[in-house]
Parts: sequence; structure tokens; C-alpha cells
Amino acid sequence: MKEMICTCCPMGCRLTVDDSDLNDIRVSGNTCPRGAKYGKDEVTCPKRMVTSVVRVEGGEVAMLSVKTRESIEKSRIFDALALLKGVTVKAPVKIGDVVVADVLGTGVDFIATKDVAVGPHGK
Repeated sequence: MKEMICTCCPMGCRLTVDDSDLNDIRVSGNTCPRGAKYGKDEVTCPKRMVTSVVRVEGGEVAMLSVKTRESIEKSRIFDALALLKGVTVKAPVKIGDVVVADVLGTGVDFIATKDVAVGPHGK
């Protein structure tokens, strides 16, 4: 038995997950189907959104915040972050622009989370 709080919505349901039989995982305490899925996923293959920053060349700011478009397996987070080392994007950047495509073959991209205009010294 595992206890956890669902993060799918602001309700924050307190879940109890019975994972004694991985072929028949039972979730209780959820008020919607997303909570049941969350509980099952957390015990079989936990995933997380990944956020970080990369450098910007010629922009009004020096750093750009990025995130994965979707959650990736928790076990792959540090490898995904390692891909961002040395990444520099050129301004201008629009929110949603792909910064790194297909992270680790997952089909999930790192995307820009804000707009960055060309700075006073940009080209």
C-alpha cells in the first residue's frame, strides 16, 4: 500500500494505492478517473514535467526558460537535463518554439516557455 496526493488537478485527492498485485493495481480516494490513472502510473512508471533554462544569443535576456511539452519518465530526467548543457538559442524566440526535439527518443520536445525579443546588442 502506498499513500500519495494526486497532482492532476487542484483538488489534491489523497490516494491509497494497493500495488501488492501489479496486474491488478487498485486506487481509492480519487474523485475522478484522472486520479486513478495517476496512482497507477506513479507505482508502475512515474513521469514528471522537466523545467530548466538555456542560453540566449542576441536576446533582451541572457537565459530562456524551457520545459518538456509532456511528462517524461522520472528515471530519464537527469539525462534529459544533460542534453540542455551547451544549448544556445538565437533571439527572437516565441513561446512554444522547439528548443530540443525528441528528447532521448521519447517523442517529447523541450519548448520555450516565454517570448524573447532581440536585445539592443542583438543582430
